[in-house]
Amino acid sequence: MSSDHRRWETLDALKKSPKGNIKFDLFWSERGEDILAGYEEMLSLSAEAGDILKKLWSESPQKCALLSPGQSSPGLAASSQHGGDATGEDNMVSVAAKQKQIASESKQNVKESSTSLPTVSLRSLEASVIAGKISQYEEAYSQKARRSFRRHQQKMEDMVTRVAKAQLEQMKRYKERMELKRRQEYQHMSDVMERETKDSIGRQEKLKEEQRHRLKILNLRVREAEQQRLREAELERQRQTEGKERLRNLNSIQEEILQLNQLLESSTQNQTTAHPTSVGTYTTRGNQFCSQVSEVVQKMAEVQYPSVEDMTVAERALHEMKALICSMQEEAAKAQEEMKKKVLEEEEESHRKLSLLKTQQEAQKKAELSAKEKTNKHGLQNNAEDTTLKWYKDLQESLDQCAQSIEQLSSSQDDQMRRVKLDLQRASTIPVSQISFNSGSHLQEIFGKLTKLLSGQAVVHGGQSVSTSQHPQGLDFVCYKMAEKFVKQGEAEVAAHHEAAFPIGVVASGIWELHPRVGELVLGHLHKKCPYAVPHYPMMKEGMSVEEYQRILGYRVDDSGVEGQDSFLKSMSGMIRFYAAVIQLRWPFDSKQGSSPHGLNHGWHWLAQMLNMEPIADITATLLLDFLEVCGHALLKTYQGQFWKLILLLKEQYMARIEAVTSSGQMGSVYRLKNFLQRSLQEQQLSPPKGQLGAMFWKS
Repeated sequence: MSSDHRRWETLDALKKSPKGNIKFDLFWSERGEDILAGYEEMLSLSAEAGDILKKLWSESPQKCALLSPGQSSPGLAASSQHGGDATGEDNMVSVAAKQKQIASESKQNVKESSTSLPTVSLRSLEASVIAGKISQYEEAYSQKARRSFRRHQQKMEDMVTRVAKAQLEQMKRYKERMELKRRQEYQHMSDVMERETKDSIGRQEKLKEEQRHRLKILNLRVREAEQQRLREAELERQRQTEGKERLRNLNSIQEEILQLNQLLESSTQNQTTAHPTSVGTYTTRGNQFCSQVSEVVQKMAEVQYPSVEDMTVAERALHEMKALICSMQEEAAKAQEEMKKKVLEEEEESHRKLSLLKTQQEAQKKAELSAKEKTNKHGLQNNAEDTTLKWYKDLQESLDQCAQSIEQLSSSQDDQMRRVKLDLQRASTIPVSQISFNSGSHLQEIFGKLTKLLSGQAVVHGGQSVSTSQHPQGLDFVCYKMAEKFVKQGEAEVAAHHEAAFPIGVVASGIWELHPRVGELVLGHLHKKCPYAVPHYPMMKEGMSVEEYQRILGYRVDDSGVEGQDSFLKSMSGMIRFYAAVIQLRWPFDSKQGSSPHGLNHGWHWLAQMLNMEPIADITATLLLDFLEVCGHALLKTYQGQFWKLILLLKEQYMARIEAVTSSGQMGSVYRLKNFLQRSLQEQQLSPPKGQLGAMFWKS
């Protein structure tokens, strides 16, 4: 009984011990928990178990081993505080290391306890069996706990590794985000700096451009100022040179006029007895001219050089002095032969008047007979006379030959030849197109350019030097194009402004007189464009198309068709007015003396030929009126009575023929011509044409 009682006391002591209070859960491994989870105290036997062991030791010390109270059982001393205080990711690795250290220490304690504790022998077999089973159980539980601890340790290490890897990845992502942000900020700053650099460069370029522009303007101003200074210096040198020249001329004039005055005085002394009154007048006038020159010399002493007006006064005085001496000499000669020649002059004058009267009477009789013969004819001619047609054909052949001779230059594809052709064409046509009513000096300048070019000299046009010597066909080309341009100006400019016929005509007449080749080509182009200027009414040949025939008549035919009748009449009127201006004008500054190369006799011939031909509706009346308005006054001054007979014939007989071929819708030109003839016959005069160039024009 006593052994059973002690056994139950032992079990009760074990039950009350801290180790006996351990709750064992069969499912702790499935939940992944530690076997000692939730247990915080050290595993050891209770004090009662110690008392029992003491009793057992006192009763049978050889059979049981002495276990000191308070000493831990082997394999059960394990710390429960292996991971309770671990906070933060940085302490997890150290916790695992501590757990390994605790496990190793517990193993060492078990070994030490097993070696240090004395062997206790229990009295009874049952106690030994119980103690052995407890030891086995504790050993099995210790192994199980170690395995669980190792699994937990491995899990914790894996978790720490995963957390460390995750932390490293997060650290990488953080660094990447920071690097990206740094690059973005750097790129932004680079963009801002680049924009600011571009803006700065743009502002610098703009400032440089403005500076260059200001420098350019400043240089231009400096250059202009320098040129102005040079011009002023040149003008001053020229003024001084001209002043010195005028001074020399003035001295020469004064010397000459004093010599003439001495000659005058010596001559008057010999003639005093014969003509005392006239001699005194000559002497007085000579002294006055000397005084005028002396006044100019005295005035010149104040201003260093004589002016142009002073030289004009001195030259006029010298000229009048010479004229005075000539007059005196002529008067002296006349005085000596006056009585001898007086009778002879009277006889010659009377004889001349009689012969002139007879000549006029014969011419009037011939004109009357010719007019009567023409009026007695049943019909008029349908075309011009044979000599006129031959002249017309010769001019057309000459025009065609000239066109063929310049074909090589006109159709050349060589760049250099094309430039030469273009320069020659511009130099010969542009001055003609610039002819206007601006001033006489302007016309003289244009005339000088054209004559200089035709003479083979170099002229400057468009900043380049142009000369007909640049090509063997250059002169023919210039003559052809210049003549063509004169006719085109009559066709267009004179047709639009009737007064323009006079400046264009006077330049053409002057060129014609100096260069007859140009005049022939002008007539050729004029007859080709306006056959009525011959006059010639071309007939339609067999096989000729209507458009070709209209082109021969002077109509402009193009892709859009034939031009209207009003436009046709306007261009024909312009060319006839140009022709009428040419035959009555002559270049006033030509030194040659003689008749015009194509004068009024050709105008009289044209008018007579027109009245000898059958009229054409609308054309004849228009051209007759244009011709008479431009050239009628000049014809009247030259032919006088014969002209009035022609006008009377036109009004009384030829107008009826014009009206007979004119329809009611084309009577406008007929009425204008009839009113012009009636007004002219009533007033017995023809007014000068509008736009005629007077003496004041050539002074402008």
